[in-house]
Amino acid sequence: MNRRFVILTEGQTNPIRAKTASCVIRYCPDEVVALLDRGHAGKVSRDLLGVGDVPIIARLADAPEAKTLLIGIANPGGLIPDAWRAIIVEAIERGLDVVSGMHDFLADDPELAALASKHQVRLIDVRNNRLSRIARGEGLREDCLRIHTVGHDCSVGKMVVSVEVTNALKARGYDAKFAATGQTGIVVEGDGYPIDCMVADFISGAAEQLVLDHQHHDIIVVEGQGSLFHPSYSGVTLGLLHGCQPHGMILCYEVGRTSPLGLEHITLPPLSTVRRLYEIAAATRRPCPVIGIAMNSRLLTKTEAETERKEMQRLFGLPVCDVFRHGAEPLVEAVLRLKAIRDQLVP
Repeated sequence: MNRRFVILTEGQTNPIRAKTASCVIRYCPDEVVALLDRGHAGKVSRDLLGVGDVPIIARLADAPEAKTLLIGIANPGGLIPDAWRAIIVEAIERGLDVVSGMHDFLADDPELAALASKHQVRLIDVRNNRLSRIARGEGLREDCLRIHTVGHDCSVGKMVVSVEVTNALKARGYDAKFAATGQTGIVVEGDGYPIDCMVADFISGAAEQLVLDHQHHDIIVVEGQGSLFHPSYSGVTLGLLHGCQPHGMILCYEVGRTSPLGLEHITLPPLSTVRRLYEIAAATRRPCPVIGIAMNSRLLTKTEAETERKEMQRLFGLPVCDVFRHGAEPLVEAVLRLKAIRDQLVP
């Protein structure tokens, strides 16, 4: 695709719903022309998403240099808002490709497909993947270190932690690969498998294939999805965990989050319980420890975040950091310590 994006977040330009927009702006800033949200036209992305200085526009006509419309939200159920249809139609009529990571496949819509054919543009559904293989537990290189981000809930930062750790490893000269498993990560990285859109039997097989595809690298950081503790998404989380067979995990959590996202009637367990159950669930083939904790402290002041960090380090005896406030180095050091141990064990 021509990656000159205008990102559609109409009426949903906030850090939770518009996390696709936020991450593409953060990691592919030169490819984003504008955000489209009529209610906030004239502002910039930093005002609403806390990242970048991308202008927010009211009309597609305000971004004539754009070549692709990107659906910039990740909402429960993955359905494209009905009110956005007219904007998508206009984009196609203007000759823009349209990229969507939603469960609503654009290419399956007869009207949109016919219109795209007429205007010779592409409808790209990131989640539309036909991979059909079951996990076999064979062929995985033990000298390729596999790190997996997991969370006490969904939307706590597993993808950004995965990318930040991978980038920091690369900056230190290590051959590391970010393995994307969700719509946002795939758009950022340019490859991966949409784990949450696989037939149930093939979830672990897709995760295993992701490792097989990239195990020529020395370290793979596999992006986590959902949470074992969120009833809506726990099945995806477990299949991914068992399929990628990590050697170590980074546990991600948001400070102050007490209930699964959107399910306020449920209480999340203590982080010590979260850690213990992930380690039990991961240990189907080998012991797999949590090696570090990534905290999302976006709602805290700098002082509050530092107090939280020190307390968590005291409680768990592990490196703890917010990758945006403190950098990813404490987690990178944990990865490299595990790598040194693994290198001694693997011939």
